[in-house]
Amino acid sequence: MRIGKDDNIKKVKRTLISFDWAIKRLLRQKANFDILEGFLSELLFEEIKIKNLLESESNKTDENDRSNQLDLLCENDKGELTIIEVQYHREIDYFQRMLYGTSKVITEYMSVGEPYASVKKIYSVNILYFDLGQGKDYLYKGTLEFIGITKHDKLLLSRAQVKYYQKESPSELYPEYYLIKVNNFDNVAKNTLDEWIYYLKNSELPTKYKAKGLDKVEKQLKIDNMDATQKKEYKQYQENLMVSESALETAWYEGREEGIEEGIEKGIEKGSFDEKTQVIIQCFKKGFDLTLISEIVSMPKKEVEDILKDKGHL
Repeated sequence: MRIGKDDNIKKVKRTLISFDWAIKRLLRQKANFDILEGFLSELLFEEIKIKNLLESESNKTDENDRSNQLDLLCENDKGELTIIEVQYHREIDYFQRMLYGTSKVITEYMSVGEPYASVKKIYSVNILYFDLGQGKDYLYKGTLEFIGITKHDKLLLSRAQVKYYQKESPSELYPEYYLIKVNNFDNVAKNTLDEWIYYLKNSELPTKYKAKGLDKVEKQLKIDNMDATQKKEYKQYQENLMVSESALETAWYEGREEGIEEGIEKGIEKGSFDEKTQVIIQCFKKGFDLTLISEIVSMPKKEVEDILKDKGHL
C-alpha cells in the first residue's frame, strides 16, 4: 500500500500526543503496551508481545550517569530486550552511546556465574530527529556478521549451535541496531512501517493506514484525553523543545564556522558543548527548573548547575 501525494490523499490533522512524550509518560502503562507492540512488530517484521518494562540499574542508582538513562527498556515474551531511545539533539558520539547502552543492559541482566549462553538478545531502537552520520535513507539496520578475509564466505553457526539456539547465524545472537532518521522521511508511506514513521515525524496519522498499533494511537493518544494539568505539562514540554532546538541550531552553525578556521572536528566538538550551554542558559532565563533542563540537554543535573554557576547565573 502506498500512501501520499500519488494517491491524492490529503493529510487529516489529528491532535495526537507526540511519541516522545507518550514514551516517557503513557506507554509505560500496561494498558498501552499494545501501542508499543504494534510499533515493534512493524519494525522487526515479527509479532512482538511485551512481557514487562524494565529499569536499567544506572537509571535507578546514579542520577549523574546520564550516559545510560534509557527512555524505555522492555522485555518480550521470548526474553529478548529492546531499548527505545528518542533523541532530538545532535551528539557527535551517539554511535558509541548506542554501543554503551546495549553493553550495559547485557551485563546488568546477566548474573555472575551464569553461562554465556544466557546473554540476552538486544534490540536497540533509536528514533532520531537529527542527522547522524552520512546517509540519505531514513531507516538503517546494523548487525554484526563474520566474513572470511580470504574466501569471503559468511560464517554460520554449527549444527549443534543451530539446534541449541534455533538460529542460523551469529548475527542473530548479537545486538541489532535500528536508526530511524525521522527528518529524512519524505512523508510518503510506502508500507505499514512508513505509516508509523509518518506518525513519529508529524504527530498525526495519514488518512489511511493499516499498521499494527496505530488504531490504538488514534484512540489512546489524543491530547483531548489529557486533563488540564497534563495538557499544561505537555504544552510546556513542546515549548521547551522549540527553545532548545533554536539554541542548538544557532550554536551548531557557530561551531561549524569555527571549525572552518580551527579544524572541522575541533569545531564540531566545541559546538556540541557550546550549543548545550546556550540551551541551559536560555531555559534557565525562561524559568525552567534544573531537573527539566537536565532532561532537555541530556546532562546530569549537577553539570547543569555547574555551568550556570560558571556563567554567573547561579
